[in-house]
Amino acid sequence: MLTATSTISLLISTYNWPAALALCLNSIRTQTILPDEVIIADDGSKDETRELILNMKKNFPVPIIHVWQEDNGFRLAKIRNKGIARSSSDYIIQIDGDLILDKHFIEDHMSIAEEGYFITGSRALLSSNTTSKLFRDPNIPISYTSTPFSHFFNAVRFAPLTRYLSTRYKVGGKYKYYVKGCNMSFWKKDLITVNGYDENFIGWGMEDNDIAVRLLNAGVRKKFIKMGGVAFHLYHRENSRGKHQANSILVKAAVSSKKIKAEKGILEYLVH
Repeated sequence: MLTATSTISLLISTYNWPAALALCLNSIRTQTILPDEVIIADDGSKDETRELILNMKKNFPVPIIHVWQEDNGFRLAKIRNKGIARSSSDYIIQIDGDLILDKHFIEDHMSIAEEGYFITGSRALLSSNTTSKLFRDPNIPISYTSTPFSHFFNAVRFAPLTRYLSTRYKVGGKYKYYVKGCNMSFWKKDLITVNGYDENFIGWGMEDNDIAVRLLNAGVRKKFIKMGGVAFHLYHRENSRGKHQANSILVKAAVSSKKIKAEKGILEYLVH
């Protein structure tokens, strides 16, 4: 379990959408429990994102670390590895920079974190209209009672059920390898055991399923955070799915071979 001395990093992936990242970072300010640090894993954004982060750092309640790599196509696995390697914490909570977090988001992840487990959750999808309104007025309240979105039960928080559902909801059967990379958390030592994300995954999709497969192969079990860990996803057009089939083949190979370690992963970024 997380203890009073356990440290937490919040890892945020982003790419060239500073307006969304600003909303995301502002939702972190209001968390009931703050992380020890925020690490922004930036897959090649332009100067506007860097300038936003520099301004945010001036009065942000915790340190912000900006980890940037050159824009050379969609390389989420690589930049997440670089971000995780920079973490100084025991525990990593991972989100995307186009999420607005419920104020209990970190508290909820902490409430079910346990040695030998990783956690995955979901998100409620905001409409294009609501997203546009938020960019005009970031102070618009968001909740399951007042905001139009899809996936109603992904937006409802009911803490008494969170722990009960964590080992019962979407953890086996056809959902065994089901995860959402925009809402996950891990012990850093477990990520190092599997050598982090597999950087053979380029283009959109499946790198999160692959790391779940390898964690499970290594004996790390899965929890699903439901009725907690609520996050609202800002509307945007879908990324290209051009690499999805090739990436799916890599995941199937990891399942069949009982693969644990990525050939090219986080270890090359860790300082020994």
